[in-house]
Parts: sequence; C-alpha cells; structure tokens
Amino acid sequence: MGKISTKDSKDKIRHKPLYKDITETGTLSTGKRSKQSKNDDEDFDDEQVLDAAASRRILKLAREQQEEIESEENHIKVAEKPRFQMISPESDDSDADAAYEDMTDEGEDEYYDDDEVEEIDEEEAKLFDSYFKSGDNAFGSFNLADKIMAKLEETKQTKTEQTERPQDKVFLPPRVIEAYEKVGQSLHHWRNGKLPKLFKVLPSIKNWEDLIFVTNPEAWTPQVVYEATRLFVSNLTANKAERFVNLVLYPRIRQDIEESDEHKLNYHLYRSLKKSLYKPAAFFRGFLFPLIQEGCTTREAMIVGSVLTKCSVPVQHSSVALSWLLEQEFNPATTVFIRILVEKKYALPYQTIDDLVLYFMRFRVITDQNKNDIILDDATEIAEQRRLAQSPPMPLVWHKAFLAFAQRYKNDITEDQRDFLMEVVRQRGHREIGPEIRRELRAGSERSTTTAPKEDKEDDIMSFF
Repeated sequence: MGKISTKDSKDKIRHKPLYKDITETGTLSTGKRSKQSKNDDEDFDDEQVLDAAASRRILKLAREQQEEIESEENHIKVAEKPRFQMISPESDDSDADAAYEDMTDEGEDEYYDDDEVEEIDEEEAKLFDSYFKSGDNAFGSFNLADKIMAKLEETKQTKTEQTERPQDKVFLPPRVIEAYEKVGQSLHHWRNGKLPKLFKVLPSIKNWEDLIFVTNPEAWTPQVVYEATRLFVSNLTANKAERFVNLVLYPRIRQDIEESDEHKLNYHLYRSLKKSLYKPAAFFRGFLFPLIQEGCTTREAMIVGSVLTKCSVPVQHSSVALSWLLEQEFNPATTVFIRILVEKKYALPYQTIDDLVLYFMRFRVITDQNKNDIILDDATEIAEQRRLAQSPPMPLVWHKAFLAFAQRYKNDITEDQRDFLMEVVRQRGHREIGPEIRRELRAGSERSTTTAPKEDKEDDIMSFF
C-alpha cells in the first residue's frame, strides 16, 4: 500500500487563520503590524467614515420631514380658524394681517391648494358630529347642558311609563307564559299524583307571584290548593307566605263558603287553612286580620275559629292577635275569635289581660253614680258608652267570652278591676251565664303587685308581627 502525500491534503484543508477573525472584530491587537493588517485597518476606517456620512444624511432627511409636518400642521390650524374672526388689537404681526385679508377677500378655495386638502370619511364626520353638535353657537361647540336635560327628560319619561303600566298584567317572556299556561291547564283537572316540576320550583323563583297568576289559581282544584299551601308555606319566609295566603288562599276559602249550599268549607280547603297555621304570623296577617276588616260573617268566624281551636299557636302570636282584636269595633264575629283565644288558656302577659278587662268594661252603663269612677279620655268616648247602654242586649257569644275570661284569669286581675267587672255583670248580665260569671269573679284572688309579670321580656309583644 503506497504513501499518502500530505502536500495536497494540506492545501485542501487550509483555511482562514483564527487570528484574522479575532483582529477583524477589533478585540485583539498584535505587536507587529504587517502590511496586510495595515490594509485591513484602512478599510475599517473607510467604513467608519461612510457610516458617519450616512448618519448625517439620515438626520438631514429627518429634519426636513419634521419641517414639512410642522408646516402642514400650521396650514391645518389656519384652516380651522373661522372665516370671520375678530383680531385682537394687541396683535402686531403684519404677516397675519395680510393672511387674514387674503382669506376674507379671495375665499378659502383660493387660499388652499388642492393637494393639501384631505378628504374626510363619512364615519369620521359622523363621529365628529356626535361629539360636537352645532347649536345656537356659531362655532359649533359642545353643549353639555342640553345633553344633561335630554337625559333627565328620558329618565322621567321611563318612570312615567312604569307608573302608568297596568298592574294586572304580567310582563314575562312569551315562552315562560306559554309554559305556565300549560301547567295551569293541567292543574285545573289535577286530583292526585305528582305535581308538575315547573310548579314545584315556584317558591325558589323571585317573581313567583306573577308566574302563579299565569296558572289561574281561581280554577285550581281543592287538592291543588292544599298541595300548593304545603309547598309555599313550608318553603317561604313568613312575609312571603303571607302574600300567598292573602292572594290565593283567602279569596278561595271565602268564595267556597259563599257558593256552597250549606255554607260549608271543602275538606281540602279546610286542611289548607290548617296547614297555613304552620306560619302563625302569615295566617293572622294574611287571613284573619283582612277577614275582620272586610266584614266577617258569623258562619265564617265559626269555621275559621274551629281551625284555631284544633291547632296549636304560640302564645306570643296569640297574645298579639288578641290585643289587635280587642281594639276593633264590636262585632259578634270578632267576639268569636276572642272567646276561642281566651279558651286556649294561655299564660297571657298582664298587658293583654288589662286589654281584656278594658274591653269588657266598655259595655258598662254610665250613670250619675259611677260617672266619676270611670276614667275616660274625652267626651266622644262617653257618648260611645251611652250609645252602647241604649243598644239591645249583648249576644250570647259575648257572655260566653266573658265567662271564659272569668274562669281562666280571675286570679290575674286587681280588686278595682274586679269591682268594675262585677258592675258590668250586674248591668249586662245574662240570666243563666251572669250568676256563673259573678261566682267565678268572687272566687278569684287579687293579683300580686310585688311579683314580676308573667312575660317579663324586653321586647314589646307587638314586635312578633
């Protein structure tokens, strides 16, 4: 095998030396400077001179462009000036005066060149007009007061539309109204089974009152009324449950009693009324109080009173309801509820017991002998007492309520109150019930004034409603 010649291979492998690459970058200097390095330095200096000249030319061009931009801006500012502008006497610039005269004599079209006028897009013009609307001012300035007055007028108009909007209509999406109308159609024939899911979610919806009227509650079956009462009373607060009882249950029960032949209440509606007592405040404020205020018949009072008799009601709510009933005008239906609440034998606070005593003392006949013993506020109350004295005998329900009070609270009244009540029995007594009331009052003991009252609470009892 022959030798390989290294001469040819060295010529082929030969490349640029490393020191040349280093010296070209300018980071390394050698002691001896060859001719080749001198030539390289001269080329490098030439390149530096060219770069400085180029930079000067660039700066010159930039300066010229800046001057052109400033001249264009000056032309635009002149164009924005109004055609008939007063020049202040303090201005002494003769060139400005000449420019103003040329502009007023020859016109804007002759003053500006066609090349310098730029066309404005329609969108930009609309945007400009939206911010700067021309009004009475000749300069077309922006009038902020007009915009504020227009906004106030708009809000006032929307408020008037809301107040004039009829309250008996439901403003809901069409799809929602259509869905709950179908639910209402199914509830008109529902007897048993599962209620529609759209109806079950009503208590969790904010505007449930609007949605429930879309289903037409007047046409619900009695079974639906009972299930709806369970659903709403158990899932809503006392204030919202009061709305349901007053808007749905109250008119339905009164209508059923009035339309029935024997003036009886449907069994399912009766159960609904009992279920509404799960929230006593909702029952009293949403059903009982409106019933008394709108004129309750004795038959309605007996039916509703039987619910109160069978159901347990907290003493706080019962005492407040009793105090409210005692302040109303005399009515046999009102007396029915008073007797029922008294017969429940609550440990009533002394405030409610004093209200009961004053209620029965209202029917005391005023004579010349006892006129000084009665403390009355004014002459109108005396006239009311005399009117009651001339009225026919008291109904039997009043005597029963008086007897129930004497039997239960004879030991919770003072001696003065006992004397006044004895006189009421003597004047207004019943031939059979009167002697029993007198015997109960005489058997009672005086209320102790040293002991604390039964309901020693910081809050007023009326705060429960």
